[in-house]
Amino acid sequence: MMTENMNAANHLNMNSANHGNPKSINNDKTVATATLNNDDIGWKSKLQIPPKDTRPKTSDVTDTRGNEFEEFCLKRELLMGIFEKGWEKPSPIQEAAIPVALSGKDILARAKNGTGKTGAYCIPVLEQIDPSRDVIQALVIVPTRELALQTSQICIELAKHLDIRVMVTTGGTNLKDDIMRIYQKVQLIIATPGRILDLMDKKVTDMSQCKILVLDEADKLLSLDFKGMLDHVIMKLPKDPQILLFSATFPLSVKNFMEKHLREPYEINLMEELTLKGVTQYYAFVQERQKVHCLNTLFSKLQINQSIIFCNSTQRVELLAKKITELGYCCYYIHAKMAQAHRNRVFHDFRQGLCRNLVCSDLFTRGIDVQAVNVVINFDFPRMAETYLHRIGRSGRFGHLGIAINLITYEDRFDLHRIEKELATEIKPIPKVIDPALYVATSLPALGSGNGSDMNNSINDEGNVSK
Repeated sequence: MMTENMNAANHLNMNSANHGNPKSINNDKTVATATLNNDDIGWKSKLQIPPKDTRPKTSDVTDTRGNEFEEFCLKRELLMGIFEKGWEKPSPIQEAAIPVALSGKDILARAKNGTGKTGAYCIPVLEQIDPSRDVIQALVIVPTRELALQTSQICIELAKHLDIRVMVTTGGTNLKDDIMRIYQKVQLIIATPGRILDLMDKKVTDMSQCKILVLDEADKLLSLDFKGMLDHVIMKLPKDPQILLFSATFPLSVKNFMEKHLREPYEINLMEELTLKGVTQYYAFVQERQKVHCLNTLFSKLQINQSIIFCNSTQRVELLAKKITELGYCCYYIHAKMAQAHRNRVFHDFRQGLCRNLVCSDLFTRGIDVQAVNVVINFDFPRMAETYLHRIGRSGRFGHLGIAINLITYEDRFDLHRIEKELATEIKPIPKVIDPALYVATSLPALGSGNGSDMNNSINDEGNVSK
């Protein structure tokens, strides 16, 4: 394993025709600098940059070395896409990963949810793609269809000024349509494992020039759910592709894969602590029959911009969504057994802010980035610490603030203590009053008005819901 310290630096080599005249050299430097400055002002002034995000951010994304995107020597067209996306400066994971990826090295990166991992690999991948070559040059594999759609959208936005065609292909869609699209000019593919293997096995994808492979949420991709699929994919790629592997957790399966396929990878570990600094965690101790009433109390008292509510089964997802609707609140639901077209519509509309609340299964725990979500509720408490970590990571995206509230029954109490211990975190009893400063951003208006965060009339000192 190789770990290096990479310091990005720009060097401007200037040759003067009159080397013996220091004054001439200084004049040339002044003219060149003025030309550069004017040029910089010219192209940046034409960009359609979104309003600046003034919400407070945690040190997860603010503790940087002070690099700028321009220091990575990226194409100007790519820089234009980055700035028009609203990304002002690289986050810590982007500072660490982008220059190393551009050097061609394999990477094993660990970083928290919502700290800019997608940009950390999309930017160097797009930079290394040659738009003049009409071949597949990079492949990004993610575990879920929704994450594939989200990642492809980010790539398309970043590459809006580049002549690069991005294609997303996932299960649940028409295979013939994907085959027709892949015969057109495609240089970057974002895919789920099963679908890209289908296309490879049918020999409709020419991967002979695909030199970059990105594995996002690698711990999930290397789990039993996708057993052996990534080995099969790598067999069909050219020898020794550059592999960029991103994973929030590092189980044995990831270690074994790294030792088998990565060549002296550069290791980036920004996971000294597992839980998100911007997410405050609470629990309310309730009986199963009190859960819906407790949820109704939370809806009426919290200043929710958007919320995601997790259940442990698809059946409970639909039942809870129906209950929430009956209570008079706008609610969507999503789970893996829904038709793909329906899933896509729900995912798109929720990201657009058309509904405040989303009930879902663990389908939605991986990498899904909805910036407006400031409240996550575990209606059913998860059994695994890893699942809990990914669930609460849907709030507090990119260092912003959020809260996670867990409805705990008598049967959940041991899981609660075990997960606290495994994650070295504290899940506190829900207080009578939740300080809005913990999860409400004053610069981001809520989708609807709230009634404050006074829990005094509904939840007692022990976290129980009062009748």
